[in-house]
Amino acid sequence: MKYKDYYQALGIERTASLADVKKAYRKLAHLYHPDVSKDPKGEEKFKEIAEAYSTLKDSEKRQEYDNLGQRPSGENFTPPPEWQQQYGANASAFDDVDLADILNSFRSGGHSGRSGRQHGRGREQANFALPGEDYTVNVSVSLEKIYSGGETEIRVELPEYDEHGLPHRVAHTFRISIPKGATEGQRLRLAGKGGPGQHGGKPGNLYVVLAIEPHARYRLSGRDLYFDLPITSWEAALGTTVEIPTLGGNVELKIKPGVSSGQRLRLSGRGLPAVNAAAGDLYAVLQIVVPKTMSQAEQALYEQLAAISEFKPRVHFNQGAK
Repeated sequence: MKYKDYYQALGIERTASLADVKKAYRKLAHLYHPDVSKDPKGEEKFKEIAEAYSTLKDSEKRQEYDNLGQRPSGENFTPPPEWQQQYGANASAFDDVDLADILNSFRSGGHSGRSGRQHGRGREQANFALPGEDYTVNVSVSLEKIYSGGETEIRVELPEYDEHGLPHRVAHTFRISIPKGATEGQRLRLAGKGGPGQHGGKPGNLYVVLAIEPHARYRLSGRDLYFDLPITSWEAALGTTVEIPTLGGNVELKIKPGVSSGQRLRLSGRGLPAVNAAAGDLYAVLQIVVPKTMSQAEQALYEQLAAISEFKPRVHFNQGAK
């Protein structure tokens, strides 16, 4: 039989951890999945990495595979004596059998039978329980949902296999609960919502990775929120109290006289909530704006102010000049 280097197929070292195995598989599966890959050999490569992953993700199967030793991929080799005794054949009898099938049948303790062979491929299927694949999807959520928490519906496409063993993407709708104060990149586990198991095996899990959507008003930094607060020149000079929006509802903010554009005013605890920690803060960044058009009366008042004011904001430009 021909040896297949499963580690080489996934592009990992033989000392790779289970997390490394899963990470490599997800990366290559997304690259060569027949629904997205433009590679003419994409489906063939996808099946190769799926076969490799099926063995290396299972500690017992991986140990059996490692016991075969390391050989160049494609090299002919003779299976271990216990396999020879069990199958009652010499090495040439394995030429048309897939390595994964032998591993599966060896684990199940007996022949898998010829009835499961696929026409034209010469493969045998073992009838023991196989767990389903775990899937990971990214889902965008709003700041409002992060702030308040609660349930929401998500629609995702997950790979499924038809009766011919070919993968297709199928849309699914799930209702998930967003924890109050969830963070960017937080993973939510939906048990049993991943790939279906085989031969009575448990289904895999679906992991939802949260991505916080950009907001029209607020900018997010950690758990703090920032937003621009426009004020008039006379409000900046005289001070005022304005009503501002927050994720928890409108509140009043007092602006002291003499503030400058770009100055930040902090509203403690009005940012995003946190689990077992203090909530973030909300910062109003002042932006002094002037009217683009003015009435004659308004223009006259500005001219009067310019005439009597002794305020010189650029006086420091001349300091130190010769």
